[in-house]
Amino acid sequence: MVADRSTAITRNALVIVAVILGGAALRWLGDILTPLLLAVFLAIMIDGLARQILRRLPGLPRGTATGTAILISTLVFVACVLVIANQAGGFVQTLTSSTPKLDRLIRESAQALHIRSPGSINELLMKFNPAQYLGSVAASLQGFVSGAILVLVYVGFIIASRHTGERKVVRLFRSRDARHEALRIFVRIRDSIEAYLWIQTLTGAMIGLASWVVMVAVGLSNPVFWAFLIFIVNYVPIFGAAAAIVLPALFAVVQFDSWLQGGVILGSLFVITFVVGNIVLPRMQGDSLNMDPLVVLLSLAFWGALWGLSGMFLSTPLTVLAMIILAQFEGSRWIAILLSRDGAPETMLEAAHRLDQST
Repeated sequence: MVADRSTAITRNALVIVAVILGGAALRWLGDILTPLLLAVFLAIMIDGLARQILRRLPGLPRGTATGTAILISTLVFVACVLVIANQAGGFVQTLTSSTPKLDRLIRESAQALHIRSPGSINELLMKFNPAQYLGSVAASLQGFVSGAILVLVYVGFIIASRHTGERKVVRLFRSRDARHEALRIFVRIRDSIEAYLWIQTLTGAMIGLASWVVMVAVGLSNPVFWAFLIFIVNYVPIFGAAAAIVLPALFAVVQFDSWLQGGVILGSLFVITFVVGNIVLPRMQGDSLNMDPLVVLLSLAFWGALWGLSGMFLSTPLTVLAMIILAQFEGSRWIAILLSRDGAPETMLEAAHRLDQST
């Protein structure tokens, strides 16, 4: 009895040490792993789209369906870039023309808080001296562009080498039962991540479209830009939804003379996000994301600390992946149970597979 307890303690201690060392390795290899993981999840979405095309058009060759999925994804990506390029100029122009209003808001806020006014926008910019940061900004933009190109290159190689994966599984597992079990786990992992990504995409599109209608009705400038931004930030759990609600409302306060429009946008976007997040999302998601809400918040903090903004975008699918893998081994199963919402991480696998079969 004592020996069994000692063995269990040793095993759990080794798991904890492995997690700590794994976190250090992930931080060190972040520049390599983040574009690769982004490419993997993008490839999963493309593969899922290709399978949906095959289900609607069963006689279509597999290669044609994959090519069509890649073409659709490329067109969506180009459309997103064009939206940003087209709307960013108008957004900056609106901010520039609102400088007097910003100066007044700064003075009124300082008076309300009984603090000394920091000065006008122009004075703040002179103190801030943006010129000294132009090099850093240019380097960041260059890094973003090169990172995006690297992600696309990774996606191409992942899709091209997809068919060799089955042959590798056959050589890794000589036993038929072991091979089938490995393929079953892989399919369940793919279905879980794919279900999460597609559900987040659909609910983000719902929130973005409904928010666009509200902002057009109120008369907010650049509603397409804000709707697109709302769609993107909703991939970040919790903080993304908060930013999607607050930022357009703050911009409305700058644009309009009255606070009424900002209050209408704030309230409307809160209602939209609440309805989609608490009514629509659970019905679509079911048990496919069987994660404790506290774990979602902690994973956001953990992956964000490791990899910054990219880690925030990847936090939930990476935690889902970790939970599925940990549940397969007796020594680490207790971690998967703690990460799950109901203590049964297997239900997520079955729910995700049912969701994939029904779509």
